Amino acid sequence: MEGHLTMSTKERARMFACQRIVSGTLGVAEAALMLSISTRQMRRSLRRYQERGDAGLVHASRGCTSNRATDPVLKDVILSRVRERYEDFGPTLAAEKLSLEGLGVNHETLRRWMDETGVRTARPRKARHRSCREPRKHFGELVQMDGSHHDWFEGRRPRCCLMQMVDDATGIRMMLLSEEETTVAALQLLGMWIKRHGVPVALYTDKKTVYWSVREPTIEEELQGTRPLTAFGRVCASLGITITVAHSPQAKGRVERANGVAQDRLVKELRLAQASTIEQGNGVIATGFLDARFARKPASDADFHRPLAPTEDLSVALRMREDRVLTSDYTLRYEGRVLQVLRQPDLPLPRTRITVARCLDGTLRVEHRGRELAFEDVTETRTHAVRRVTGTKPPAPRTPVIPAPTHPWKQGLPPVSVRYAAANYNSQTIRYSAGP
Repeated sequence: MEGHLTMSTKERARMFACQRIVSGTLGVAEAALMLSISTRQMRRSLRRYQERGDAGLVHASRGCTSNRATDPVLKDVILSRVRERYEDFGPTLAAEKLSLEGLGVNHETLRRWMDETGVRTARPRKARHRSCREPRKHFGELVQMDGSHHDWFEGRRPRCCLMQMVDDATGIRMMLLSEEETTVAALQLLGMWIKRHGVPVALYTDKKTVYWSVREPTIEEELQGTRPLTAFGRVCASLGITITVAHSPQAKGRVERANGVAQDRLVKELRLAQASTIEQGNGVIATGFLDARFARKPASDADFHRPLAPTEDLSVALRMREDRVLTSDYTLRYEGRVLQVLRQPDLPLPRTRITVARCLDGTLRVEHRGRELAFEDVTETRTHAVRRVTGTKPPAPRTPVIPAPTHPWKQGLPPVSVRYAAANYNSQTIRYSAGP
């Protein structure tokens, strides 16, 4: 049967796992662990894949209403009653009181409804005791990522940042020097890792705004039940990479210790090579003097990295995308620039959301529903046109005015008695003139 098959990221991950099981490069139990599902469920997915191909992995209940769903009218009645009488009740106690009124509902269902509608505010929990975490067992299951600011060139150039990725299971690392810990540097390092090893399952980062967004979710994100994503987070989501943030430096201690090792060994290597630029420093790193020095054998030989599909273009996947609104004159505003969408077939309507994608080399792409739109940068033309119409000119420098020696400001203050009499007179004048 010809046509297009829409699959979610989770379903595509199962497809790649089934392909590797069929080819004999991955076991069923290891695939189930990689996908965080049970072995029986993995066998069922594999059987459907062998019988119906990729279509067998698509969820059959997609778009259908559950047969066990609660009547929406009853749900509204229960939530209204909770708001009226049991707003400060916990879900368990509220469910008990509702059952006495003939409105029976499971306490966990009520908890979910109260969380979705904002009726219930969860109580803050006490801090948990943290213990040592064992390394993951599979290569590519979890990769830690961090940036380290240091005087890497010992004064031969200003301070810069070392971006580093360390696999949690094997200790295999990859490094890249850049000016700062930016989104572009993080995407460049991630692209290098994917080209060499494949797409990892998860990344472990800190709460820097490059990886984790702190803004409030929009209305669309609240309705979809998703949290805000940074440009780096959107790229990882499109590749199926899960981002987990650490609440302390000790939580991602492996990459922190790797930064300490680099601050000792890499500095000395750059000194021996007389490197004084970032390009020269990356050339020293490319020799691989630390790639396998501290690597170790994982507990399992299975590789959890996902290879890129033939239809996936890594350069396209690593673009930083932001949404903009198309104005009535078919222009977009992006980082202080004005982009004019040119006349072409199938133009989107004004007030439509358009995606502006920035490539790693700095070039821009304007996209709408996966299709690139032709555009041109009219920032200079628009600025000159506004100045020509309004006749605005840059303000001339003002010459400071110095008062003459005979100016009243330089005559000094009158005696105290005169000042007091003047103030008294002014106050009386104001009082008399303020009558009806």
